Amino acid sequence: MTVEDLLFFAKGHIHSDYAKILIAELLNCNPLELLNHLEEKVEDEKVEIIKKEIFALENNKPLQYVLGNVNFYGNKFYIDERVLIPRFETEELVENTVKYIKQFFTNPVDIIDLGCGSGVIGLTLEKKVSTDSVDLVDISKEALEVSNINCENLKSNAKIIQSDMFDCVDKKYDVIISNPPYIKNNEVIEAIVKNNEPHLALYAGEDGLDCYRKILKSIKEHMKDKCLIAFEIGMTQANDLKELTNKYLPDAKIEIKKDMSGKDRMFFIFFGIN
Repeated sequence: MTVEDLLFFAKGHIHSDYAKILIAELLNCNPLELLNHLEEKVEDEKVEIIKKEIFALENNKPLQYVLGNVNFYGNKFYIDERVLIPRFETEELVENTVKYIKQFFTNPVDIIDLGCGSGVIGLTLEKKVSTDSVDLVDISKEALEVSNINCENLKSNAKIIQSDMFDCVDKKYDVIISNPPYIKNNEVIEAIVKNNEPHLALYAGEDGLDCYRKILKSIKEHMKDKCLIAFEIGMTQANDLKELTNKYLPDAKIEIKKDMSGKDRMFFIFFGIN
């Protein structure tokens, strides 16, 4: 079977863009380069792999899980069904956090990524700013196995800690960042998300604030005198989280930032930072 034959077969089952991405990934080339390889024969073994992936996509398995990787802020990360699929909003959270670290900290920083999942946030920050340490924390042993794969792939020095937020952490940090579960238990979400991604990484109680509540309750003992806290939030949670923050950190400065879609998705807390 040639590349052209395979593309024709794939397009009969899935969107043409997905077909190009799948085939290009397996052939180790850019999707735009496929047109230059249409007459090339594809090994039978690779044809069977691609067909299996095509049928998985046809059955509503997310593309990122089928590929087994995702590009995030310029790096490729391994992912599978044990972790949440990173979104564009999380890249925006990282981008703004990098900006603030460079703006407010002159020395290398200690960073903790709470509810790290695949580790994309903490490992990206490790590459983009000067760090003394990066700790990746998650309650899920399975998620931390994925984080560990990414640590090895990126030759990271990050420390992996299994903990329910700060429960097993005994250190202070310059930067505390988290994209925790924030969906309400009864909230209706896309079927492809609900049926594929780990619920432990999605749902957070009746109001979706359980994880923020748990973090903020014990955050003071893990903050250095000067500390940046960064959260990804649900688009309707800014005011409720502001109220929670004022309860536990009344002297902190708060900044809420919108994502590229104009929705409140990033919540920054500045403590000891002018």
